[in-house]
Parts: sequence; structure tokens; C-alpha cells
Amino acid sequence: MADTQRRGFIAGGTWCLDRNRKIESWPREDSVGIAWGLEERGGGPACNLAIDIKRLDPSLPVETIGLVGDDEAGRKLIAEADRAGLDRRQMHVSRAGPTHTTEAFISQQSGQRTHISDLGVAGLLSPDHFDFSSTTARFLHLGLPGIHPTLDGRFGEDANGWVTVLKAARRVGLMTNLELCTVTPERLRGLILPCLPFLDTLIVNDSEIGALAQMPTLSGGHTDIAACAAAAASLLDHGAMHLVTVHFPQGAITVPRDGPPVFVASVTVPTEAIVGPNGAGDAFAAGFLYGLHEDWRLEDSLWLGHAAAACSLRTAGTTDGIVGWRECLEIAARWGRRQSPDQASSRYKSI
Repeated sequence: MADTQRRGFIAGGTWCLDRNRKIESWPREDSVGIAWGLEERGGGPACNLAIDIKRLDPSLPVETIGLVGDDEAGRKLIAEADRAGLDRRQMHVSRAGPTHTTEAFISQQSGQRTHISDLGVAGLLSPDHFDFSSTTARFLHLGLPGIHPTLDGRFGEDANGWVTVLKAARRVGLMTNLELCTVTPERLRGLILPCLPFLDTLIVNDSEIGALAQMPTLSGGHTDIAACAAAAASLLDHGAMHLVTVHFPQGAITVPRDGPPVFVASVTVPTEAIVGPNGAGDAFAAGFLYGLHEDWRLEDSLWLGHAAAACSLRTAGTTDGIVGWRECLEIAARWGRRQSPDQASSRYKSI
């Protein structure tokens, strides 16, 4: 466990400029799709979680580590970090290429999002950009393995650069969490499994936990909560985490190393309040990690994660919908809690 006298967060890794657009439905190849409503916002975990945490509690110190290009997109991201009040001393600027940009299309028909990225200088981000020597933060949130070629490759004696960064963070007493990216299951396991011995927590979705544990966690398009709990428990056996949390539309379940699984159903968000899912996963992680930082009960931390994710759904931007943690909880209380799925009340408790 990290030194509880430490305070605040470092969010490190991906900084990209998201160009969010709405589209009626994703077109087939060799056809035309019409998009509208362009909104440019920062994206990636080093941006999203940092800003989300700062909005949840402006009193917390929040640092960010990333790499942007010396171009208009990079300057927009630096300005966004400044508006949010982030400590961006380690938000490095490179002239070796353009800023990482992502075209993010939100389908009005399915509610799903499709991301198409130009990685730019994200490919150059390396462990050398991370300096933890003077930080007094308590948590490091790191991502995204799979879209940073230098970090994804071997670094010295380590299986990849993510391992190198996590080792350095733990040496100075930081608690560590890793955010994943949607890549093939084989690639995901290759990148993430070597990191598990250097993580304190892991927060993933139902698909990611199944891929990592090589266990089916979805059945007929629905989440099998018991399978998610079993997959999380199996990962605990292969890493140093003191808990693994899996989130999905119906709720989230945390499997701690010591103690029974804890399930909390998600918020019943009114259909008319939903604008887009961009950033909802980051918002859940921010709310949950904030609760852990403040030493809340797991149940309360999970509920704040759901509340933050629900607030995020109200906007197309990744962080625009996040407000102070008390207001997030008030909004979630007004909307109410989903009815727990049948299997949540009995099956998961046997894991």
C-alpha cells in the first residue's frame, strides 16, 4: 500500500485531440456517411482522468504526463490542461511529428462510438518522459497500452515500457492503476500480463477482463457477472493487485484480494439525457479512484464511479459532463439505481 500521507493523482500516457462528431449510423465500406456537430476536446487517460478528478474535487493536486506536437492541436491541449488547473510540467512538446488526433464518431442509431486515430508523436512517448522523483501524489493512472509503439516494445530488461514506468512509480510509493485499449485479445494479454505484478488496482470492462483471463464473460450480448467475478479473481492470482474492478452497463463488481466481491448496480440514466458515451469509462475510473483515494467504502466508491459515468453521458466531450462529486451523487440519486440483474444477487456471491 502507498503512503497515505501522499495526496493527489498523476495521470500519464495518452494525450490526444478528439474530434467528436455525430453520425446517423456507421456506413458500410465504399459508401457515404454524413457527420455533424464537430466538437474538439482533449482525449486519452492522461487528459480525461486528470480533468475528471480535478472537476470532482478542485482541491486535489493533479499532475499529468504526456507528449504532444508543436502544432495547433498540441497548443489546444495545453490550453485545455491550463483551463482545468492541471500541473502540466511533464506535458512534453515534440517537434518530431504532429499531435495525436482521433476522429470520434458517435452513432445515433446504436449509441456506439468509432475511433480512427493518427498517432503522431504518441509513438515516441517513452519511460524517459516520466519523472516521479519529486511527486507527492498518491495514485498513478496510466494508459493506453496498444497505441504507443515505444512503450509497447521492450525497454531494457523489461517486457515493455509500461512495466518500466510502473516499476519506477512503485519505487517512490505511488499506487498504480492501468487503463486498457481495445486491441485484439492476444495483443492485450501480451501487453498487460507482464504489468500485473506492478499494479495495485486494475479497472477494466467486461470484455477486457474476459480477454485477459481467457474466459467468456458475455453471453448473448449480456454481461455474465459471475464470470466477470471469476475472471477478476483469476487475475488476482497472477498479479500484485489488491483489487480488480469490472464495469459494464448494468453495474460494476469489485473483487478484492481479501474479502468478498462487491457488486453495485449502475445509474438509471434517462434516455433523453444521453448524448454520447465518449469518456464514460474514464469518468467511472475517476469516480471510483477518487473514492479509494478518500478511503471510502468500496460500495460508495463504486457508486460514485457510476454517478460520474452517468454525468459524462450527458455530453459529447469526454470530460464536459463531469461536475463536483457531491453534485454527481445528487444527480445519480435523482435518476435512481438500476434494478440489480437476477444473477447479481446470488451467483456472484459464490465466487
